[in-house]
Amino acid sequence: MTAEFHHLPVLLSECLDGLNLRPDGTYLDCTLGGAGHSSEIFRRLDGGLLIGIDRDADAIAAATARIRTIDAPAKFVALRGNFHDAPALLRDAGIEAGLDGVLIDLGVSSHQLDVRERGFSYHDDAPLDMRMDQSQSLSAREMVNEWSEDDLTRILRDFGEEKWARQIARVICDRRKSTPIERTAQLVSIIDAAIPKKFRQGDGSHPARRTFQALRIAVNDELEPLEPALRALTGLLNPGGRLCVITFHSLEDRIVKNTFRNMADPCTCPKSFPVCVCGKKPVVRLVTRKPVTASDEELAMNPRARSAGLRIVEKL
Repeated sequence: MTAEFHHLPVLLSECLDGLNLRPDGTYLDCTLGGAGHSSEIFRRLDGGLLIGIDRDADAIAAATARIRTIDAPAKFVALRGNFHDAPALLRDAGIEAGLDGVLIDLGVSSHQLDVRERGFSYHDDAPLDMRMDQSQSLSAREMVNEWSEDDLTRILRDFGEEKWARQIARVICDRRKSTPIERTAQLVSIIDAAIPKKFRQGDGSHPARRTFQALRIAVNDELEPLEPALRALTGLLNPGGRLCVITFHSLEDRIVKNTFRNMADPCTCPKSFPVCVCGKKPVVRLVTRKPVTASDEELAMNPRARSAGLRIVEKL
């Protein structure tokens, strides 16, 4: 794989401001990628510690090399794994201090999109893969060729919000009877055949976008563990520490928004009660009530930031 691992960090200045960085603080980048965000956090540390987590071995290697070129009086530790398991990863690494800030960028990295062999993009013909962690066995190829029509329909409907989920799943199952579906171009052709042209999205988006999103989410199990991970990461924060999360589609954002709101106001008492008797106390305050979005200047430089939204809470 010859392409350089790079990462255009979305909402960079907004994240740096949102983390409320202290030079001697301890910070965790849960989605290290190419260290686009992490390298700028690291530059601002003086005696602090930056921890990066990523499932992708390429990301770990590239980010570590990039941060080693930065002359800053701080420490950096990279951990291979899934941020859903952050408490265990930190414990196994002997890191016991509380965190002063946590950043999660839920988007696919520029590298993963641009290296066609990873199979994330519907713009290139490549092997169907979509694994963020290439050591795992399940890939998009196995899903498309082995899962039932009902299961594929559910995935496309629930994770892609695809109105034509049943039709696409049916054509997938029909085509694979004669020829295995092993490449992204085959899948794009199937989607093209399944969605009548007169019913295509009127927003200019590619007809395969929702299907590819759904398969990627399913392959990498991105949604179900997200809420417990947000709660666990909040538990690792010191008082006053910030949790910043960048989402890229409504499914992610809904989970983050609802989890943050519940942690900020967990009371389950009926509204008619004059005082709280359930005993559930807020653990965070909402720093942002609506997602922060990219400026026009950033969108001109990086169109992929168009769907990004940043939400922030602070540990009480």
